[in-house]
Amino acid sequence: MEGSNQASTPPDSFMSVDAVRMAIDTPWKAINEIERMLLWPIARIQCSLAGIGWGAGWKFYGLPIIQKHRRSTMTIGAGMELRSTARSNPLGANRPCILSTRRVDAVLQIGSGFGMTGGSVVCEEQITIGDRVIVGANSVITDTDFHPLGAERRRTHILDGATAPVVIGDDVFIGMNVLILKGVTIGAGSVIGAGSVVTRDVPAGVIAAGNPAKIIKTI
Repeated sequence: MEGSNQASTPPDSFMSVDAVRMAIDTPWKAINEIERMLLWPIARIQCSLAGIGWGAGWKFYGLPIIQKHRRSTMTIGAGMELRSTARSNPLGANRPCILSTRRVDAVLQIGSGFGMTGGSVVCEEQITIGDRVIVGANSVITDTDFHPLGAERRRTHILDGATAPVVIGDDVFIGMNVLILKGVTIGAGSVIGAGSVVTRDVPAGVIAAGNPAKIIKTI
């Protein structure tokens, strides 16, 4: 996500004075907005084919990858913003955003105001993300190991990795290149430092960072 200050927020109308000023001062943002509008019909069709109703205020900068198992549940609140191209964020997304439910009865629930740049949310059991959660560039949230740890089990059931639900509270900020693993709960308002690997619960209202992530200080 780009900065939250007034100058970085796209104008509500392309015909406004603010839109003209943005186009002059930051032409790359104007190009991003034009491309977003041109892709809007395709994005709507993509979500419809995946069985996801289009939400109020959604913005897609580039097309994400949506992989929804037909017998899973994927619900997303209003105001989602996904940035899937390198030019849509100065941090440079290295791939499109991916939202994936991979098994029967998997439940991915995302609240309102969700933002992500070039990251992945991969759900095989249950992932619950609260409101106003921002995920930095190229981060991954997953509730599965994907593959079993034992070699014998991998030979016979290569995709039968262990799973455990993930819960991310309201107003959590996740830095770029973060990996959040299965069974983790992150409390409301916490910040996860860039490059962290989160393997255990993080309480509300703290900054956690490192590999494995540890509490650095209280906010």
